[in-house]
Amino acid sequence: MSDSIYSDLKQLGTMTGLPDDPAKAELERVQNPQADVMYNVRFVAPEFTSLCPMTGQPDFAHLVIDYVPGAWLVESKSLKLFLGSFRNHGAFHEDCTITIARRIADFTEAKWLRIGGYWYPRGGIPIDVHYQTGPMPEGLWIPDQGVPPYRGRG
Repeated sequence: MSDSIYSDLKQLGTMTGLPDDPAKAELERVQNPQADVMYNVRFVAPEFTSLCPMTGQPDFAHLVIDYVPGAWLVESKSLKLFLGSFRNHGAFHEDCTITIARRIADFTEAKWLRIGGYWYPRGGIPIDVHYQTGPMPEGLWIPDQGVPPYRGRG
C-alpha cells in the first residue's frame, strides 16, 4: 500500500471532523490514473450552506462543479468537508462560489473548471454565480448543468 496513489490520503477512512473555516479545510488529491484521457468530472452539492456575513442568517445554494482533471483528482471526502466548512462561514454568495472554484482549480491544477452557484432567494432575489477558468475544452462533452432559472427550483 505504500506505493499506492492513495497512500498520502489522511481523511478518507478515518473519523474526520468538519473544519470550522474554509481556510482550515484540507483538500486532498490523488494522481489521476487516466490522465491521458480528457474527461469531465461533475460534483453536485444541492444542499450547500453558508452564512450571510451581515445578519448571520443561513444562505442555501445548489452548486454544480465541473472540472477536467490533469494529473490530479480531488478526493471527494476532502471536498465534502471543504464544502461543509462554509456552513458557519460568513461570506457573500459571490465570494463563496469563486473561493470554491479557485481553490479546487488551483489545488488540482485542473485543465478546466466551471462552477454554477445557484443560490436560493433571500429577500426575494435569487443570485446565480457562474465562473469558469477559460474556454470550454474543444471536443469534450460537458452537459448543461441542468439547473433551471429560478421558479421555485424544484
